[in-house]
Amino acid sequence: MTVKEQIEQLRSLLHQHNYNYYVLNTPSISDQEFDSLMRQLQELEEQHPEYQDENSPSVRVGSDINKNFTQVSHKYPMLSLSNTYSEGEVNEFYQRVRKALNEEFEICCEMKYDGTSISLIYEDGKLMRAVTRGDGEKGDDVTDNVKTIKSIPLVLHGNNYPPVFEMRGEILMPWDTFEELNREKEAREEPLFANPRNAASGTLKLQNSSIVASRKLDAYLYYLLGDNLPFDGHYENLQEAKKWGFKISPLMRKCHSTEEIFEFISYWDIERKNLPVATDGIVLKVNSLKQQKTSVLQQNLHDGLSHISFRPKEH
Repeated sequence: MTVKEQIEQLRSLLHQHNYNYYVLNTPSISDQEFDSLMRQLQELEEQHPEYQDENSPSVRVGSDINKNFTQVSHKYPMLSLSNTYSEGEVNEFYQRVRKALNEEFEICCEMKYDGTSISLIYEDGKLMRAVTRGDGEKGDDVTDNVKTIKSIPLVLHGNNYPPVFEMRGEILMPWDTFEELNREKEAREEPLFANPRNAASGTLKLQNSSIVASRKLDAYLYYLLGDNLPFDGHYENLQEAKKWGFKISPLMRKCHSTEEIFEFISYWDIERKNLPVATDGIVLKVNSLKQQKTSVLQQNLHDGLSHISFRPKEH
């Protein structure tokens, strides 16, 4: 086996083990074995820089090089969600969708994670760019920092994904990581982060990606955008994207009535306190992408989306 083949085999193995651990939640090797494979890869890449690959698993350790962020325009604007709070407003949202479409529809209910939004651009199965929400029209290119987040795939599985597409999601700092980080800051007598959202946002904008890597950020991906998507259904596209290597929230449900929506909201308003990451509501989406784009629905509700905020609650 040539050196190039050894490097490619190690990269493939590490990508697969990373997918098994972060997406499937079924680790196939121990942490020590994973670290050993990573060291082998790093040594070979250091000895043979001619085989450098910007999507190698080794980039997840980050770099000490400081760099400024470039602003990038979003192909699809990253709009804010309209807020809904009461049972009456949820009913109103449902009835407005029903009236606008005047046909059968499904509502996809999803947990809204409390982090910082990210847009991921993939071309030919490889992560090419990661951009923050910014002002909705333009955001910062934070690709190097995002590559350190192990739950975001650098290279996709399979071959049935569109040649170019965008995946949106939320960058998060788990509660235990947030609390550990604040203990360290307190020991150094530094100002504490107010909440995991601020910690995740601040970490993602650091100029040193090796520090970003050390803070163990996580991510859930929630919206697939582009041409030639596999399905018309938003829910179905996300289930397909999971096969490509994306970490998709399991806390989703397709609903066909307001009763089912309220059942989902009521359950997670209580159970969310047991989740390892912060949440701040439920997002309602018309499941059909075709229905989302109908002019009548666009006029009544932007993209057929609404956000239900939970009552304030301490972790």
